[in-house]
This record gives sequence, structure tokens and C-alpha cells, in this order.
Amino acid sequence: MVANIISGSLIFATALLFGALGGMLSERAGVTNLGVEGFMISGAFFSAIGANFAESMGMGGFSPWIGLLSAFVFTSLFSGMHALATLKYKADHVISGVVVNLLAANFTFFLVKLLFDGAADTPRLRNMFAKVNIPVLSDIPFIGDALFRSYPTTYLAFILVFAIGFYFFRTPAGLRLRGVGENPGSIDTAGINVMKIKFWAVMLSGSISSLGGATIVLTTNGNFSFNTIAGQGFIAIAAVILGRWNPYGVMLGALLFGFAQAIKDQIQILDFASAIPTEFFYMLPYIVTLLALVFTGRKTRGPKALGVHYDASVR
Repeated sequence: MVANIISGSLIFATALLFGALGGMLSERAGVTNLGVEGFMISGAFFSAIGANFAESMGMGGFSPWIGLLSAFVFTSLFSGMHALATLKYKADHVISGVVVNLLAANFTFFLVKLLFDGAADTPRLRNMFAKVNIPVLSDIPFIGDALFRSYPTTYLAFILVFAIGFYFFRTPAGLRLRGVGENPGSIDTAGINVMKIKFWAVMLSGSISSLGGATIVLTTNGNFSFNTIAGQGFIAIAAVILGRWNPYGVMLGALLFGFAQAIKDQIQILDFASAIPTEFFYMLPYIVTLLALVFTGRKTRGPKALGVHYDASVR
């Protein structure tokens, strides 16, 4: 059971981690991103469409990778809307994020109905990501199979954590991005284009977050429907806050919430669980999220310029 919980935690944490890393990237550049849910919905939709198309073209086992790439590329439509609204037209960041969530949820559902003769979901994929063993490590007793036999997207998510960590804290470009979120005026004074950094941060934020939705479709669900994401984008935002906008902290936050979802699934198979309403178990991850924010929210501080419109004429 313990091995199942560890393995399940990694599977559930992967989608949250992509969403949280994407949201963190935007917010470290000073743009509040409540649109993570919408980006994940978009990623789930475009991954299902892309993989279905690849299957129809006879690409077989390569089709999940086409789905993943489709999610990354085409979600830029929604992240571009958020960037345009907040950076060019100075719209309220929170309202823009909410609009992205609503638009993504309803527009993708409309397209599913339109493309698949009124069906409520996309056709189930014949080819999905399979778990990959890491040689030697997967043979370690007890933890090997749980930790080192995972989906490719899980390995990709954790590689991305360290890649973003290196970028943030070991490169001049990462220092500039963090500076834009803290004191954009000083960055502008140094002759660096603040709005360009913000724009690309938001664009990449959407694309990276979309991989979370794609992960759900391409590893577990196998298709897209209106409730595929079911609020996981908001849990990802909570992981950003819990992790204090640090990629390594965000990773731990995603693992905590992934653990809560894995526990939910394992508890349900125990004998005493039959006496407990099923709805309680589905509430568990959200209760853990709420409690985590209640006990840590007061001690966290986001980037100083988060949510503040930058005006070069006022420094």
C-alpha cells in the first residue's frame, strides 16, 4: 500500500507541478496568474485533439508526444490573451485570469461538441504514455518500483524544476526576470525591456501549465471532457503560494497535494471506507489545500510588484 501511495503521489503531483511551475514563472515576473486552471484545460483539450489526429495519421506510439507538443504550442492562444489584456490594455490581473478560466472551459467544451457530433468528450486514445523504468534504480527494493518506474511526463516535470531553478538563481536572465517581479523600475533603468520579459514569462507560463492538463489526458484519463481538470489548476496555484514562489518549494507543495490525492484513492479501498460518503474522499485534496493555505498563507510574501501595472513614466 505504501508503494502505491508513493507512486500515486508522483502521478498526481506531476500535473500539479507543471501547472504550479507555469503559474510561478508568470508571477515571478509580476503578472498575477489565476488562469492556470484555464491553461490546464486548454492543454488537456489540445493534447487530446493532437494525439487523436496523430493516431488517425498512423503515428501509433509517437502520438502522445504529438499531443504533448500540441498542448504546449496551442495553449499560447489563451496565454497570449492574458498577456495582451494585462500588459497592453492594463486589465486587472485577477479578472483577466478568471476570464481565461471561463473561456477555456466553455470554448473547449463547445469545440468538442462541434468536432465530435455532439459528444460530451473526445474519443478515447488508443496510444498513451507507458511507464518507463530507470535501469538499476528501478530495481532498488521497496522504493525502486514506486519512484523510478513512472511516466515520461513525471521525469520531465522534475527535470523542469531543476532547469527553472538553475535559470532563476544561476543565470543573468533569471536574475532579470526576478528583478522585474520585485522592482521593474530598476531593471528598466538598466536599459532592459521590462515588458518583453513580462510578455514571454506569461506566454511560457501558459505553455508549461498546459503540460499539466496534457499529462492527465495522456497518462490516466485517455480523453478530454468538461470536468477533466476539475479544479486542479487552483490547487497548483496553492502550491505556488505554499512553495513561496521558489521552484523547489513549489515542487514540495505539489508533492504534498499529490500525496493527498493518492491517499484519497487508497483509503477508498479499505473496508471501513464503505461507511463514509464518497463525496468526503473527493473533498480531501481540497481540504488539505485549504488547511495548508490557512496555516502558511500569513507567512508568505509574493514578489513586491506582483499584480502591479508597470508604467515606465512613473518610477
